[in-house]
Amino acid sequence: MKTILLVEDDFLNRRLSKKILIENGYRVLEAKNAKEALETLKKEQINLAILDINLGEDEQDGISLGQQIKDRYAAPFIYVTAYDNSEVINRAVATTPYSYLTKPFKNVDMIASVEVAIRQSGKKHIPKIPVKDGDYTTELPIDEINYIESDGNYLLFHTDNKIYKTRSTIKRITEELSGKSFVQAHRAYIVNKNKISKFTSKTVMIGEAVIPVSENFAENIAFYKD
Repeated sequence: MKTILLVEDDFLNRRLSKKILIENGYRVLEAKNAKEALETLKKEQINLAILDINLGEDEQDGISLGQQIKDRYAAPFIYVTAYDNSEVINRAVATTPYSYLTKPFKNVDMIASVEVAIRQSGKKHIPKIPVKDGDYTTELPIDEINYIESDGNYLLFHTDNKIYKTRSTIKRITEELSGKSFVQAHRAYIVNKNKISKFTSKTVMIGEAVIPVSENFAENIAFYKD
């Protein structure tokens, strides 16, 4: 069963959308604002987020939430909105949603958008990095990397099951991973933001590993202090 995060501030609209999704075999998690949505994402794995753009007065809007979901969780999302002006559409499109539904819409349009988004996201190319596994070279999917550690002239790629190695530098790998879910936490460490389970002002935890955070790079993980 696919899991959908439904972010809608209006209770009646949220209830109706939830009913439609459940009737079509989806598991639905609900949030009425960005804060609830982000809290849910810290605990749950989702297949798709449906984001209303207007989440209420004095609340973070759905477009900025979509950008956060893209940056932190690499999860696909679609927008639902009553707005149809070019400024809003241009802002929304810049975050690369999988679809954009304008209210009012037919039930079949929502389900079609959801199914297309989930299928397309499943086909998305996962970038890989060539690394050494013993005497052999292999292609390591970057989403399997927990963190990267500098070791002299080499980098160590820590995953759940193995440590891989390649001859490179932190600066070079930072440039290569630019725009993806990795941030530098220390002059000798890069971490996968999606794998962080705990943090303090001076360390982050990924699994059982405790990784130092230096003052120069503290801002890179500041979003965990919401």
